[in-house]
Amino acid sequence: MATIRKKGDYQWHVQIRRKGYPSQTKTFMYREDAEKWARSTERDMDAGMFTSAGDAERNTLHDLIKAFKSEFAPKHYRVRTDEKEAWRFQLARLDEALGDYSLAALDQKLIAGYRDKRLTGDLKRPPVSESTVRKELYMLSKVLGFAQTEKGITLPRGNPVEKIRKPSDGKGRERRLSTEEWQALEKECQASRNPWLWPAVQLAVETAMRQGELLSLTWMQVDIKRHLALLTDTEKIKNEEPRAVPLSSAALAVLKALPRTVSGVVLPVERLTLYHAFRYACNRANIKNFTFHDLRHEALSRLAERGDFSVLELAAVSGHKTLQMLKRYTHLQTEKLARKLG
Repeated sequence: MATIRKKGDYQWHVQIRRKGYPSQTKTFMYREDAEKWARSTERDMDAGMFTSAGDAERNTLHDLIKAFKSEFAPKHYRVRTDEKEAWRFQLARLDEALGDYSLAALDQKLIAGYRDKRLTGDLKRPPVSESTVRKELYMLSKVLGFAQTEKGITLPRGNPVEKIRKPSDGKGRERRLSTEEWQALEKECQASRNPWLWPAVQLAVETAMRQGELLSLTWMQVDIKRHLALLTDTEKIKNEEPRAVPLSSAALAVLKALPRTVSGVVLPVERLTLYHAFRYACNRANIKNFTFHDLRHEALSRLAERGDFSVLELAAVSGHKTLQMLKRYTHLQTEKLARKLG
């Protein structure tokens, strides 16, 4: 039986002791609400359906984010000292808007409101893209999943993020250079005072490797005879899965022409140094809206245009976890096949 007693002048305290369950307590403004909660809780216990929401009520989202950053993030996210980390900014925006709410108070309506206000700029910040909001919602879902699986906190409504509409993922960048722009970029890269810039650009286009993967590549990971670059350092790989990158004859020629350094790194240049050198080369070549990461899109587009690579083979080269990310390249293969048909 539940014990209900008056607490002060305006509150009613309920305590339920039942064998096999931890003691449950809650305070209400009205005795009627206290009795209703006690009957509902005991009924769930009798039916074997009771789950305690105490931890969810005592912990705020701010508390959970703090635990997530100290316990989960160091083991699952790469720490970069030379650039901003997206996951930290996503957590900061969630904490800023929802941090004061208890985990028990997070429901679909509240999360959907956060989604809409981020898109319209009603949270004292400028509006952001649908892709940005989508990523923030998935981060929130991951944090709430951490609460359930790692912290043992029962969310009375489950994970509310799973029950709301997500903004679209947005269209991937399609920026490619014309023949004239490539010639201008090559000229300016070769004229750069940074001797590693043009080799880095060439390798990016020939291998479709990400910038971080290229800059962490060591000569120990390069197998010239087998035409492979073995990416084994999971902390430097975006999807944290080792893979072997095939090396074209052009990529091998670039590698063979490079001098060996005592560090053992193929491209011994810092990320920010390469970023600035590439940006300056683009400016001198009068090339607008083109980033180093666009070289990866260029590489995959060229492979898709050949028409003799399947989507699975493209994924093996690029290291994408899902084929969904490669859908935008399939039309390039179809165009090539159509020309073969005549």
